[in-house]
Amino acid sequence: MPAQPLLTVEGLTVAFGAGRAAVTVVEDVSFALRRGETLALVGESGSGKTLTGKALLGILPKGARIIAGRAALADKSGTGETDLLAMDPKALRKVRGGRVSMIFQEPMSSLSALHTIGDQVMEAVKLHSPLRGAEAKARCIETFVDVGFPDPERAFRAYPFELSGGLRQRAMIAMAMVCRPELMIADEPTTALDVTTQATVLDLIKSLQRETGMSMIMVTHDLGVVANMADAVVVLRKGRVVESGPARAVLTSPGHGYTRKLIAAAPEIPENLDARHVASEDFIVRARHLSKTYPGKAQGLGRVSAPVKAVQDVRIDLRRGETLAIVGESGSGKSTVAKLMLQAERADPGAQVLFRGADGEEVDVMQLTGAALTAFRRKVQIVFQDPFSSLSPRMCVRDILTEPLRVHGVGTAHEQRERAADLMERVGLSADHLQRFPHAFSGGQRQRISIARALALGPELIVCDEPTSALDVSVQAQVLELFKEIRDDLGLSYLFISHDLAVVAGLADRVAVMRRGRVVEEGPVKALFTNPTHPYTKALMAASPEPDMDRPLDLASVARGAGEPQTWPDPFGYADDAAPDLVEIDAGHFVRRAA
Repeated sequence: MPAQPLLTVEGLTVAFGAGRAAVTVVEDVSFALRRGETLALVGESGSGKTLTGKALLGILPKGARIIAGRAALADKSGTGETDLLAMDPKALRKVRGGRVSMIFQEPMSSLSALHTIGDQVMEAVKLHSPLRGAEAKARCIETFVDVGFPDPERAFRAYPFELSGGLRQRAMIAMAMVCRPELMIADEPTTALDVTTQATVLDLIKSLQRETGMSMIMVTHDLGVVANMADAVVVLRKGRVVESGPARAVLTSPGHGYTRKLIAAAPEIPENLDARHVASEDFIVRARHLSKTYPGKAQGLGRVSAPVKAVQDVRIDLRRGETLAIVGESGSGKSTVAKLMLQAERADPGAQVLFRGADGEEVDVMQLTGAALTAFRRKVQIVFQDPFSSLSPRMCVRDILTEPLRVHGVGTAHEQRERAADLMERVGLSADHLQRFPHAFSGGQRQRISIARALALGPELIVCDEPTSALDVSVQAQVLELFKEIRDDLGLSYLFISHDLAVVAGLADRVAVMRRGRVVEEGPVKALFTNPTHPYTKALMAASPEPDMDRPLDLASVARGAGEPQTWPDPFGYADDAAPDLVEIDAGHFVRRAA
Protein backbone atom coordinates (compact mmCIF):
# COMPACT_ATOMS: atom_id res chain seq x y z
CA MET A 1 0.00 0.00 0.00
CA PRO A 2 1.57 3.35 -1.03
CA ALA A 3 2.32 5.86 1.69
CA GLN A 4 -0.17 8.65 2.28
CA PRO A 5 0.84 11.89 0.45
CA LEU A 6 2.01 14.71 2.70
CA LEU A 7 -0.27 17.16 0.87
CA THR A 8 -3.28 16.48 -1.34
CA VAL A 9 -4.87 19.44 -3.14
CA GLU A 10 -8.23 18.86 -4.82
CA GLY A 11 -10.27 21.31 -6.88
CA LEU A 12 -8.65 24.50 -5.57
CA THR A 13 -10.47 27.50 -7.04
CA VAL A 14 -9.64 31.15 -6.27
CA ALA A 15 -11.50 34.26 -7.45
CA PHE A 16 -11.27 38.01 -7.12
CA GLY A 17 -14.48 39.84 -6.29
CA ALA A 18 -17.91 38.42 -5.56
CA GLY A 19 -21.16 37.68 -7.32
CA ARG A 20 -21.41 38.45 -11.02
CA ALA A 21 -18.27 40.58 -10.82
CA ALA A 22 -16.17 37.65 -9.61
CA VAL A 23 -13.19 36.73 -11.78
CA THR A 24 -11.82 33.21 -11.39
CA VAL A 25 -8.00 33.23 -11.48
CA VAL A 26 -7.27 29.69 -10.25
CA GLU A 27 -9.71 26.97 -11.32
CA ASP A 28 -9.95 23.33 -10.25
CA VAL A 29 -6.25 22.85 -9.47
CA SER A 30 -5.38 19.42 -8.08
CA PHE A 31 -2.12 17.66 -7.25
CA ALA A 32 -0.50 15.42 -4.62
CA LEU A 33 2.91 15.83 -2.97
CA ARG A 34 4.74 12.95 -1.31
CA ARG A 35 7.13 13.25 1.63
CA GLY A 36 10.63 14.31 0.58
CA GLU A 37 9.45 15.15 -2.95
CA THR A 38 9.78 18.39 -4.89
CA LEU A 39 6.82 19.42 -7.02
CA ALA A 40 7.21 22.33 -9.44
CA LEU A 41 4.30 24.64 -10.27
CA VAL A 42 5.27 26.01 -13.67
CA GLY A 43 3.79 28.75 -15.83
CA GLU A 44 4.12 32.32 -17.00
CA SER A 45 3.16 35.40 -14.99
CA GLY A 46 -0.59 35.38 -14.46
CA SER A 47 -0.88 31.60 -14.66
CA GLY A 48 -1.98 31.35 -11.01
CA LYS A 49 1.02 29.48 -9.62
CA THR A 50 1.87 32.01 -6.88
CA LEU A 51 -1.80 32.39 -5.88
CA THR A 52 -2.00 28.61 -5.55
CA GLY A 53 0.91 28.61 -3.10
CA LYS A 54 -0.44 31.56 -1.12
CA ALA A 55 -3.92 30.02 -0.93
CA LEU A 56 -2.50 27.00 0.90
CA LEU A 57 -1.16 29.29 3.65
CA GLY A 58 -4.11 31.69 3.80
CA ILE A 59 -2.11 34.71 2.64
CA LEU A 60 -4.02 35.65 -0.50
CA PRO A 61 -3.96 39.33 -1.53
CA LYS A 62 -6.84 41.61 -0.66
CA GLY A 63 -9.94 40.89 -2.73
CA ALA A 64 -9.01 37.26 -3.47
CA ARG A 65 -10.93 34.40 -1.88
CA ILE A 66 -11.08 30.62 -2.04
CA ILE A 67 -14.44 29.51 -3.41
CA ALA A 68 -13.85 25.76 -3.68
CA GLY A 69 -11.40 22.98 -2.94
CA ARG A 70 -9.53 21.25 -0.15
CA ALA A 71 -5.84 20.92 0.79
CA ALA A 72 -5.27 17.96 3.10
CA LEU A 73 -2.01 18.07 5.07
CA ALA A 74 -1.18 14.69 6.59
CA ASP A 75 -0.45 14.48 10.31
CA LYS A 76 3.12 13.72 11.37
CA SER A 77 1.98 10.22 12.30
CA GLY A 78 0.54 9.73 8.83
CA THR A 79 -2.75 8.47 10.25
CA GLY A 80 -4.85 11.62 9.94
CA GLU A 81 -5.05 14.87 8.01
CA THR A 82 -5.98 18.53 8.30
CA ASP A 83 -7.65 20.64 5.60
CA LEU A 84 -5.56 23.83 5.37
CA LEU A 85 -8.30 25.64 3.46
CA ALA A 86 -10.88 24.99 6.19
CA MET A 87 -8.73 26.02 9.18
CA ASP A 88 -9.58 29.17 11.12
CA PRO A 89 -6.91 31.92 10.99
CA LYS A 90 -5.62 31.30 14.51
CA ALA A 91 -5.07 27.58 13.94
CA LEU A 92 -3.52 28.23 10.53
CA ARG A 93 -0.98 30.65 12.06
CA LYS A 94 0.36 27.77 14.16
CA VAL A 95 0.92 25.71 11.03
CA ARG A 96 2.27 28.57 8.91
CA GLY A 97 5.98 29.03 9.59
CA GLY A 98 6.09 25.86 11.70
CA ARG A 99 4.98 22.78 9.75
CA VAL A 100 4.67 24.70 6.47
CA SER A 101 6.93 27.64 5.52
CA MET A 102 7.38 29.87 2.50
CA ILE A 103 10.29 31.59 0.72
CA PHE A 104 9.20 34.68 -1.17
CA GLN A 105 10.53 35.91 -4.50
CA GLU A 106 12.12 39.24 -3.58
CA PRO A 107 14.00 39.17 -0.25
CA MET A 108 14.52 42.93 -0.04
CA SER A 109 10.77 43.58 0.02
CA SER A 110 10.07 40.55 2.25
CA LEU A 111 12.58 41.39 4.99
CA SER A 112 12.07 44.27 7.41
CA ALA A 113 14.60 47.03 6.81
CA LEU A 114 14.30 48.12 10.47
CA HIS A 115 15.28 44.83 12.12
CA THR A 116 18.42 42.73 12.01
CA ILE A 117 18.46 39.40 10.22
CA GLY A 118 18.90 37.67 13.57
CA ASP A 119 15.82 39.34 15.09
CA GLN A 120 13.68 38.35 12.11
CA VAL A 121 14.75 34.70 12.13
CA MET A 122 14.47 34.58 15.95
CA GLU A 123 10.84 35.70 15.64
CA ALA A 124 9.97 32.48 13.79
CA VAL A 125 11.73 30.40 16.47
CA LYS A 126 9.83 32.13 19.28
CA LEU A 127 6.46 31.74 17.53
CA HIS A 128 6.78 28.07 16.61
CA SER A 129 9.11 26.44 19.14
CA PRO A 130 9.67 26.42 22.90
CA LEU A 131 13.25 27.72 22.49
CA ARG A 132 14.10 31.07 24.07
CA GLY A 133 17.15 33.22 24.76
CA ALA A 134 20.54 31.62 24.14
CA GLU A 135 18.95 28.39 22.87
CA ALA A 136 16.89 30.28 20.28
CA LYS A 137 19.95 32.19 19.12
CA ALA A 138 21.96 28.97 18.91
CA ARG A 139 19.26 27.45 16.68
CA CYS A 140 19.46 30.54 14.42
CA ILE A 141 23.27 30.40 14.21
CA GLU A 142 23.11 26.67 13.48
CA THR A 143 20.65 27.35 10.63
CA PHE A 144 22.86 30.15 9.29
CA VAL A 145 25.71 27.65 9.13
CA ASP A 146 23.44 25.15 7.34
CA VAL A 147 22.47 27.69 4.64
CA GLY A 148 26.09 28.62 4.02
CA PHE A 149 26.62 32.05 5.58
CA PRO A 150 30.40 32.67 5.54
CA ASP A 151 30.17 34.56 8.85
CA PRO A 152 27.01 33.49 10.75
CA GLU A 153 27.62 35.79 13.76
CA ARG A 154 28.01 38.83 11.50
CA ALA A 155 24.89 37.84 9.52
CA PHE A 156 22.92 37.58 12.77
CA ARG A 157 23.79 41.22 13.60
CA ALA A 158 23.43 42.58 10.06
CA TYR A 159 20.53 44.51 8.55
CA PRO A 160 19.18 43.39 5.15
CA PHE A 161 20.76 46.31 3.26
CA GLU A 162 24.20 45.21 4.52
CA LEU A 163 23.96 41.87 2.71
CA SER A 164 24.23 41.01 -0.99
CA GLY A 165 21.25 39.65 -2.91
CA GLY A 166 22.50 36.09 -2.54
CA LEU A 167 23.01 36.43 1.22
CA ARG A 168 19.57 38.05 1.66
CA GLN A 169 18.03 35.06 -0.11
CA ARG A 170 20.01 32.75 2.23
CA ALA A 171 18.46 34.68 5.12
CA MET A 172 14.99 34.01 3.68
CA ILE A 173 15.83 30.31 3.39
CA ALA A 174 17.12 30.31 6.98
CA MET A 175 13.88 31.89 8.18
CA ALA A 176 11.88 29.23 6.34
CA MET A 177 14.10 26.37 7.59
CA VAL A 178 14.75 27.38 11.21
CA CYS A 179 11.70 25.53 12.54
CA ARG A 180 12.45 22.41 10.49
CA PRO A 181 9.21 22.45 8.43
CA GLU A 182 7.73 19.39 6.77
CA LEU A 183 6.77 21.41 3.67
CA MET A 184 8.37 24.50 2.15
CA ILE A 185 6.75 26.58 -0.61
CA ALA A 186 9.47 28.37 -2.59
CA ASP A 187 8.02 31.18 -4.74
CA GLU A 188 10.57 31.93 -7.51
CA PRO A 189 13.37 31.73 -4.90
CA THR A 190 16.18 32.40 -7.40
CA THR A 191 14.61 34.77 -9.95
CA ALA A 192 16.29 37.85 -8.48
CA LEU A 193 19.72 36.19 -8.25
CA ASP A 194 22.71 36.00 -10.58
CA VAL A 195 23.19 32.66 -12.30
CA THR A 196 26.17 31.56 -10.20
CA THR A 197 24.39 32.54 -6.97
CA GLN A 198 21.25 30.79 -8.25
CA ALA A 199 23.19 27.57 -8.83
CA THR A 200 24.61 27.73 -5.30
CA VAL A 201 21.20 28.42 -3.73
CA LEU A 202 19.54 25.57 -5.65
CA ASP A 203 22.26 23.19 -4.49
CA LEU A 204 21.80 24.45 -0.94
CA ILE A 205 18.03 23.79 -1.02
CA LYS A 206 18.58 20.27 -2.37
CA SER A 207 21.14 19.45 0.33
CA LEU A 208 18.80 20.74 3.06
CA GLN A 209 16.04 18.55 1.64
CA ARG A 210 18.27 15.49 1.76
CA GLU A 211 19.25 16.20 5.37
CA THR A 212 15.76 16.94 6.71
CA GLY A 213 13.42 14.92 4.44
CA MET A 214 11.42 18.09 3.77
CA SER A 215 8.95 18.27 0.88
CA MET A 216 8.86 21.31 -1.37
CA ILE A 217 6.55 23.08 -3.79
CA MET A 218 8.71 25.18 -6.11
CA VAL A 219 6.91 27.98 -7.97
CA THR A 220 8.88 28.93 -11.07
CA HIS A 221 8.72 29.87 -14.75
CA ASP A 222 12.23 28.54 -15.41
CA LEU A 223 12.25 25.00 -16.77
CA GLY A 224 16.03 24.86 -16.31
CA VAL A 225 15.43 25.15 -12.57
CA VAL A 226 12.70 22.49 -12.83
CA ALA A 227 15.09 20.03 -14.53
CA ASN A 228 17.58 20.42 -11.69
CA MET A 229 15.15 20.36 -8.78
CA ALA A 230 11.78 18.72 -9.44
CA ASP A 231 10.47 15.18 -9.10
CA ALA A 232 7.01 16.11 -10.43
CA VAL A 233 5.66 19.02 -12.48
CA VAL A 234 2.28 20.75 -12.68
CA VAL A 235 1.99 23.17 -15.62
CA LEU A 236 -0.52 26.00 -15.16
CA ARG A 237 -1.96 28.27 -17.85
CA LYS A 238 -4.55 30.94 -17.10
CA GLY A 239 -5.29 29.36 -13.75
CA ARG A 240 -5.89 25.81 -14.98
CA VAL A 241 -3.70 22.70 -14.99
CA VAL A 242 -2.84 21.85 -18.61
CA GLU A 243 -0.32 19.09 -17.90
CA SER A 244 1.14 17.23 -14.93
CA GLY A 245 3.32 14.23 -14.28
CA PRO A 246 6.84 13.10 -13.40
CA ALA A 247 9.43 15.76 -14.26
CA ARG A 248 11.35 13.56 -16.72
CA ALA A 249 8.20 12.61 -18.62
CA VAL A 250 6.94 16.20 -18.85
CA LEU A 251 10.30 17.63 -19.96
CA THR A 252 11.20 14.89 -22.44
CA SER A 253 7.75 14.11 -23.87
CA PRO A 254 5.48 17.12 -23.25
CA GLY A 255 1.92 16.40 -24.28
CA HIS A 256 0.48 19.92 -24.29
CA GLY A 257 1.40 22.63 -26.80
CA TYR A 258 1.83 25.20 -24.02
CA THR A 259 4.42 23.02 -22.27
CA ARG A 260 6.26 22.54 -25.55
CA LYS A 261 6.22 26.32 -26.03
CA LEU A 262 7.76 26.89 -22.58
CA ILE A 263 10.49 24.33 -23.22
CA ALA A 264 11.29 25.79 -26.66
CA ALA A 265 11.55 29.31 -25.20
CA ALA A 266 13.97 28.36 -22.40
CA PRO A 267 17.35 30.01 -23.07
CA GLU A 268 20.17 27.54 -23.70
CA ILE A 269 23.81 27.88 -24.63
CA PRO A 270 23.84 26.42 -28.16
CA GLU A 271 26.28 23.69 -29.10
CA ASN A 272 26.65 24.93 -32.69
CA LEU A 273 26.91 28.69 -32.95
CA ASP A 274 27.55 30.57 -36.18
CA ALA A 275 28.72 34.14 -35.78
CA ARG A 276 26.76 36.84 -37.64
CA HIS A 277 28.89 38.66 -40.18
CA VAL A 278 29.11 42.41 -39.53
CA ALA A 279 30.40 43.97 -42.74
CA SER A 280 31.13 47.39 -41.26
CA GLU A 281 34.61 48.17 -39.97
CA ASP A 282 33.42 51.62 -38.90
CA PHE A 283 33.61 51.90 -35.10
CA ILE A 284 30.67 53.79 -33.62
CA VAL A 285 32.19 53.80 -30.08
CA ARG A 286 35.77 53.44 -28.87
CA ALA A 287 36.28 53.80 -25.14
CA ARG A 288 39.59 53.72 -23.28
CA HIS A 289 40.60 53.77 -19.60
CA LEU A 290 37.02 53.71 -18.28
CA SER A 291 37.24 53.70 -14.49
CA LYS A 292 34.90 54.69 -11.69
CA THR A 293 35.79 54.94 -8.01
CA TYR A 294 33.17 55.71 -5.37
CA PRO A 295 34.42 57.31 -2.14
CA GLY A 296 34.21 55.35 1.10
CA LYS A 297 31.29 55.88 3.47
CA ALA A 298 31.60 57.53 6.86
CA GLN A 299 31.46 54.95 9.66
CA GLY A 300 31.46 57.26 12.67
CA LEU A 301 34.23 58.49 14.96
CA GLY A 302 36.03 59.92 11.93
CA ARG A 303 36.43 56.53 10.25
CA VAL A 304 35.78 56.12 6.53
CA SER A 305 35.45 52.82 4.69
CA ALA A 306 37.76 52.06 1.77
CA PRO A 307 36.77 53.50 -1.62
CA VAL A 308 34.93 51.18 -4.00
CA LYS A 309 36.53 50.64 -7.41
CA ALA A 310 33.43 49.79 -9.41
CA VAL A 311 35.09 49.87 -12.86
CA GLN A 312 38.82 49.58 -13.54
CA ASP A 313 40.45 50.45 -16.86
CA VAL A 314 37.80 49.03 -19.20
CA ARG A 315 38.22 49.23 -22.98
CA ILE A 316 35.23 49.11 -25.38
CA ASP A 317 35.27 48.81 -29.18
CA LEU A 318 31.84 48.67 -30.87
CA ARG A 319 31.36 48.64 -34.63
CA ARG A 320 28.37 50.09 -36.47
CA GLY A 321 25.63 47.48 -36.76
CA GLU A 322 27.27 45.24 -34.15
CA THR A 323 25.95 43.89 -30.83
CA LEU A 324 28.43 43.82 -27.96
CA ALA A 325 27.17 41.99 -24.87
CA ILE A 326 28.65 42.81 -21.48
CA VAL A 327 27.99 39.90 -19.13
CA GLY A 328 28.59 39.56 -15.41
CA GLU A 329 26.97 39.30 -12.00
CA SER A 330 25.45 42.12 -9.98
CA GLY A 331 28.27 44.35 -8.81
CA SER A 332 30.59 43.41 -11.68
CA GLY A 333 30.45 46.97 -13.04
CA LYS A 334 28.65 46.28 -16.33
CA SER A 335 25.80 48.78 -15.79
CA THR A 336 28.29 51.36 -14.52
CA VAL A 337 30.23 51.02 -17.78
CA ALA A 338 27.06 51.91 -19.71
CA LYS A 339 26.38 54.91 -17.47
CA LEU A 340 29.94 56.16 -17.95
CA MET A 341 29.64 55.88 -21.73
CA LEU A 342 26.42 57.93 -21.66
CA GLN A 343 27.90 60.41 -19.17
CA ALA A 344 25.10 59.53 -16.79
CA GLU A 345 27.97 59.06 -14.31
CA ARG A 346 31.25 60.97 -14.32
CA ALA A 347 34.21 58.73 -14.99
CA ASP A 348 37.53 58.99 -13.17
CA PRO A 349 40.07 61.33 -14.82
CA GLY A 350 41.77 59.94 -17.90
CA ALA A 351 38.72 58.22 -19.42
CA GLN A 352 37.97 58.72 -23.11
CA VAL A 353 34.81 57.75 -25.01
CA LEU A 354 34.93 58.54 -28.74
CA PHE A 355 31.54 58.41 -30.53
CA ARG A 356 31.37 58.64 -34.32
CA GLY A 357 27.89 59.34 -35.67
CA ALA A 358 26.57 58.42 -39.10
CA ASP A 359 27.50 61.94 -40.25
CA GLY A 360 31.18 61.05 -39.68
CA GLU A 361 31.67 63.57 -36.87
CA GLU A 362 33.64 62.16 -33.93
CA VAL A 363 33.22 63.58 -30.42
CA ASP A 364 34.71 62.73 -27.02
CA VAL A 365 31.62 62.13 -24.87
CA MET A 366 33.60 62.90 -21.71
CA GLN A 367 34.03 66.51 -22.87
CA LEU A 368 30.41 67.20 -23.92
CA THR A 369 28.21 69.65 -22.05
CA GLY A 370 24.92 71.45 -22.58
CA ALA A 371 23.42 71.34 -26.07
CA ALA A 372 26.22 69.14 -27.41
CA LEU A 373 25.51 66.49 -24.76
CA THR A 374 21.76 66.67 -25.51
CA ALA A 375 22.47 66.17 -29.22
CA PHE A 376 24.62 63.13 -28.42
CA ARG A 377 21.92 61.57 -26.28
CA ARG A 378 19.48 61.88 -29.15
CA LYS A 379 21.71 59.42 -31.04
CA VAL A 380 22.11 57.04 -28.08
CA GLN A 381 19.09 55.69 -26.22
CA ILE A 382 18.62 53.17 -23.42
CA VAL A 383 16.14 50.39 -22.59
CA PHE A 384 15.95 49.73 -18.86
CA GLN A 385 15.56 46.49 -16.93
CA ASP A 386 12.10 46.93 -15.41
CA PRO A 387 9.52 48.32 -17.86
CA PHE A 388 6.99 48.92 -15.09
CA SER A 389 9.19 51.35 -13.15
CA SER A 390 10.70 53.00 -16.25
CA LEU A 391 7.31 54.00 -17.73
CA SER A 392 5.32 56.76 -16.02
CA PRO A 393 2.04 55.34 -14.67
CA ARG A 394 0.44 58.80 -15.12
CA MET A 395 1.08 59.07 -18.85
CA CYS A 396 -0.75 57.22 -21.60
CA VAL A 397 1.35 55.40 -24.18
CA ARG A 398 0.93 58.16 -26.79
CA ASP A 399 2.39 60.73 -24.37
CA ILE A 400 5.22 58.34 -23.40
CA LEU A 401 6.21 57.85 -27.05
CA THR A 402 5.89 61.48 -28.09
CA GLU A 403 7.72 62.89 -25.04
CA PRO A 404 11.24 62.39 -26.54
CA LEU A 405 10.07 64.13 -29.73
CA ARG A 406 8.67 67.07 -27.75
CA VAL A 407 11.83 67.39 -25.63
CA HIS A 408 14.05 67.51 -28.73
CA GLY A 409 11.63 69.63 -30.76
CA VAL A 410 11.14 67.05 -33.49
CA GLY A 411 8.08 67.49 -35.77
CA THR A 412 4.66 69.03 -35.32
CA ALA A 413 2.09 67.67 -32.87
CA HIS A 414 0.38 65.78 -35.72
CA GLU A 415 3.69 64.32 -36.92
CA GLN A 416 4.55 63.26 -33.39
CA ARG A 417 1.24 61.38 -33.07
CA GLU A 418 1.83 59.71 -36.42
CA ARG A 419 5.32 58.71 -35.29
CA ALA A 420 3.87 57.18 -32.08
CA ALA A 421 1.43 55.09 -34.14
CA ASP A 422 4.24 53.91 -36.44
CA LEU A 423 6.40 52.96 -33.43
CA MET A 424 3.61 50.84 -31.93
CA GLU A 425 3.28 48.93 -35.20
CA ARG A 426 7.08 48.61 -35.39
CA VAL A 427 7.25 46.76 -32.06
CA GLY A 428 4.24 44.54 -32.79
CA LEU A 429 1.54 46.41 -30.86
CA SER A 430 -1.68 48.01 -32.08
CA ALA A 431 -1.82 51.78 -32.57
CA ASP A 432 -5.41 51.54 -31.25
CA HIS A 433 -3.92 51.12 -27.76
CA LEU A 434 -2.08 54.47 -27.66
CA GLN A 435 -4.61 55.91 -25.21
CA ARG A 436 -4.03 53.12 -22.70
CA PHE A 437 -1.81 53.46 -19.64
CA PRO A 438 1.14 51.14 -18.85
CA HIS A 439 -0.75 49.14 -16.20
CA ALA A 440 -3.14 47.90 -18.91
CA PHE A 441 -0.33 45.97 -20.64
CA SER A 442 1.53 42.78 -19.78
CA GLY A 443 5.22 42.82 -18.83
CA GLY A 444 6.32 41.87 -22.33
CA GLN A 445 4.09 44.51 -23.90
CA ARG A 446 5.44 47.17 -21.54
CA GLN A 447 8.98 46.26 -22.57
CA ARG A 448 7.94 46.61 -26.22
CA ILE A 449 6.69 50.11 -25.39
CA SER A 450 10.05 50.87 -23.77
CA ILE A 451 11.79 49.73 -26.97
CA ALA A 452 9.44 51.90 -29.04
CA ARG A 453 10.30 54.91 -26.88
CA ALA A 454 14.01 54.24 -27.38
CA LEU A 455 13.45 54.17 -31.16
CA ALA A 456 11.45 57.42 -31.24
CA LEU A 457 14.38 59.70 -32.08
CA GLY A 458 15.98 57.38 -34.63
CA PRO A 459 19.07 56.51 -32.54
CA GLU A 460 22.22 54.89 -33.89
CA LEU A 461 23.14 53.07 -30.66
CA ILE A 462 20.84 51.51 -28.05
CA VAL A 463 22.07 50.48 -24.61
CA CYS A 464 20.00 47.55 -23.31
CA ASP A 465 20.39 47.20 -19.53
CA GLU A 466 19.10 43.73 -18.55
CA PRO A 467 16.00 44.30 -20.74
CA THR A 468 14.65 40.74 -20.44
CA SER A 469 15.58 39.69 -16.89
CA ALA A 470 12.15 40.68 -15.49
CA LEU A 471 10.25 38.70 -18.16
CA ASP A 472 8.96 35.14 -18.44
CA VAL A 473 11.02 32.86 -20.67
CA SER A 474 8.54 32.80 -23.57
CA VAL A 475 8.10 36.59 -23.48
CA GLN A 476 11.88 36.95 -23.16
CA ALA A 477 12.36 34.94 -26.34
CA GLN A 478 9.88 37.17 -28.20
CA VAL A 479 11.59 40.37 -27.03
CA LEU A 480 15.03 39.06 -28.01
CA GLU A 481 13.70 38.25 -31.49
CA LEU A 482 12.31 41.79 -31.68
CA PHE A 483 15.72 43.23 -30.79
CA LYS A 484 17.34 41.19 -33.59
CA GLU A 485 14.69 42.19 -36.13
CA ILE A 486 14.99 45.90 -35.32
CA ARG A 487 18.80 45.80 -35.37
CA ASP A 488 18.91 44.11 -38.76
CA ASP A 489 16.20 46.33 -40.30
CA LEU A 490 17.54 49.66 -39.03
CA GLY A 491 21.28 48.92 -38.86
CA LEU A 492 21.43 49.73 -35.15
CA SER A 493 24.31 49.00 -32.80
CA TYR A 494 23.59 47.48 -29.37
CA LEU A 495 25.45 47.49 -26.08
CA PHE A 496 23.56 44.64 -24.42
CA ILE A 497 24.02 44.14 -20.68
CA SER A 498 23.05 40.83 -19.05
CA HIS A 499 23.99 38.47 -16.23
CA ASP A 500 23.18 35.36 -18.29
CA LEU A 501 25.37 34.08 -21.11
CA ALA A 502 22.53 31.91 -22.43
CA VAL A 503 20.39 35.02 -23.03
CA VAL A 504 22.98 36.74 -25.22
CA ALA A 505 24.17 33.65 -27.14
CA GLY A 506 21.83 34.16 -30.09
CA LEU A 507 21.95 37.97 -30.17
CA ALA A 508 25.54 39.09 -29.59
CA ASP A 509 28.38 39.33 -32.10
CA ARG A 510 31.00 39.78 -29.39
CA VAL A 511 30.92 39.23 -25.64
CA ALA A 512 32.87 40.87 -22.82
CA VAL A 513 32.75 39.09 -19.46
CA MET A 514 33.20 41.32 -16.38
CA ARG A 515 34.09 40.44 -12.81
CA ARG A 516 34.92 42.85 -9.98
CA GLY A 517 35.06 45.87 -12.30
CA ARG A 518 37.36 44.35 -14.92
CA VAL A 519 36.89 42.58 -18.24
CA VAL A 520 38.29 39.07 -17.70
CA GLU A 521 37.53 37.67 -21.15
CA GLU A 522 36.38 39.15 -24.44
CA GLY A 523 35.94 37.80 -27.93
CA PRO A 524 33.67 36.87 -30.84
CA VAL A 525 30.59 35.04 -29.62
CA LYS A 526 31.52 31.77 -31.35
CA ALA A 527 35.07 31.78 -29.95
CA LEU A 528 33.87 32.58 -26.43
CA PHE A 529 31.22 29.85 -26.34
CA THR A 530 33.26 27.13 -28.04
CA ASN A 531 36.52 27.90 -26.24
CA PRO A 532 35.80 29.59 -22.88
CA THR A 533 39.15 30.06 -21.20
CA HIS A 534 38.80 32.11 -18.02
CA PRO A 535 37.49 30.18 -14.96
CA TYR A 536 34.84 32.85 -14.35
CA THR A 537 33.50 32.54 -17.92
CA LYS A 538 33.35 28.78 -17.43
CA ALA A 539 31.47 29.31 -14.16
CA LEU A 540 28.84 31.49 -15.86
CA MET A 541 28.32 28.85 -18.53
CA ALA A 542 28.18 26.00 -16.02
CA ALA A 543 25.66 27.91 -13.87
CA SER A 544 23.03 28.34 -16.62
CA PRO A 545 20.35 25.71 -15.95
CA GLU A 546 18.92 23.94 -19.01
CA PRO A 547 15.57 22.12 -19.33
CA ASP A 548 17.37 18.79 -19.69
CA MET A 549 17.48 16.38 -16.75
CA ASP A 550 20.54 14.65 -18.23
CA ARG A 551 22.57 17.89 -18.14
CA PRO A 552 22.52 18.99 -14.46
CA LEU A 553 24.31 22.08 -13.19
CA ASP A 554 28.08 21.66 -13.03
CA LEU A 555 28.56 22.97 -9.51
CA ALA A 556 32.26 22.09 -9.43
CA SER A 557 32.95 24.49 -12.33
CA VAL A 558 30.77 27.12 -10.70
CA ALA A 559 32.74 26.85 -7.45
CA ARG A 560 36.10 27.10 -9.24
CA GLY A 561 35.25 30.29 -11.11
CA ALA A 562 32.71 32.17 -9.03
CA GLY A 563 35.01 32.99 -6.13
CA GLU A 564 37.18 36.04 -5.56
CA PRO A 565 40.05 36.73 -8.04
CA GLN A 566 42.68 35.57 -5.53
CA THR A 567 41.02 32.12 -5.49
CA TRP A 568 41.34 31.58 -9.25
CA PRO A 569 44.03 29.11 -10.34
CA ASP A 570 47.22 30.21 -12.07
CA PRO A 571 47.68 32.01 -14.39
CA PHE A 572 44.35 33.82 -13.81
CA GLY A 573 44.36 34.65 -10.10
CA TYR A 574 45.47 37.94 -8.61
CA ALA A 575 45.12 39.92 -5.39
CA ASP A 576 43.95 43.51 -4.86
CA ASP A 577 44.81 45.68 -7.90
CA ALA A 578 47.62 43.48 -9.23
CA ALA A 579 45.54 42.22 -12.15
CA PRO A 580 47.34 40.77 -15.17
CA ASP A 581 46.79 42.28 -18.61
CA LEU A 582 44.36 41.08 -21.25
CA VAL A 583 46.26 38.70 -23.51
CA GLU A 584 45.14 37.90 -27.07
CA ILE A 585 45.01 34.09 -27.36
CA ASP A 586 43.32 34.00 -30.76
CA ALA A 587 42.09 36.51 -33.34
CA GLY A 588 40.08 39.02 -31.31
CA HIS A 589 39.84 36.65 -28.30
CA PHE A 590 41.35 38.20 -25.15
CA VAL A 591 41.76 36.69 -21.67
CA ARG A 592 43.04 38.34 -18.50
CA ARG A 593 45.90 36.14 -17.36
CA ALA A 594 49.58 36.24 -16.61
CA ALA A 595 51.67 36.08 -19.78
